[in-house]
Amino acid sequence: MNYNPIIVALDVPNAGEALSLVDRLSTTVDFYKVGLELFTAEGPAVVREIVARRKKVFVDLKMYDIHETVKRAAARVAALGGSLLTVHASPQVIRAAREAAAGTNLRILAVTVLTSFDQQDLEDVGITGRTVAEQVEWLASKAIDAGADGLVCSPLEVAALRARVHPETVLVVPGVRSAGADHGDQKRVATPQSAMADGASYLVVGREITRAAEPAAAADAILRALGSQLH
Repeated sequence: MNYNPIIVALDVPNAGEALSLVDRLSTTVDFYKVGLELFTAEGPAVVREIVARRKKVFVDLKMYDIHETVKRAAARVAALGGSLLTVHASPQVIRAAREAAAGTNLRILAVTVLTSFDQQDLEDVGITGRTVAEQVEWLASKAIDAGADGLVCSPLEVAALRARVHPETVLVVPGVRSAGADHGDQKRVATPQSAMADGASYLVVGREITRAAEPAAAADAILRALGSQLH
């Protein structure tokens, strides 16, 4: 196997549970997502602990603030050894994060429309006249023009975005569920196989792995189902 696209979402309440999962998955998965819940509970230390285990960390904080605040916060993520960081798809925010990441291994991902959003959710925040897919493509275009290294998008939009962006643009896809798996709070979902076929760079997988009786076996099952797509 040449390539492992799985990023395991450590959506757990404390570092003990997170690091236990990392250790149980250590021979199967190399990339982990630290989001708002875990980062708020444990702070930067949990990122350092995962990096110290020679694993990569996707810091999913969806930053959105004034230029200097984003720049300083993104610089701290780079110093921690983070590999990916999410910010909102605002050109000013993206440029600030990119300045902070210059000369480091940190890559900046722009968040377009959350995978838990549908058409009604867009209208509830005042966005009318565009479908979800159209809003994603509009924000994605702005983000790439502003210098984002990649995008977070649902599996339903990844094919259209892959056709529009540079081949090296990183497309990170949450909302991935194997056939028969619970969709949870995600509304725009697809299987790992279809997301990869459509051009995903990485697949964010949470409870299907983390809540399995044997997390490593669950991750391995996804990788085996992907088969030749990983070569």
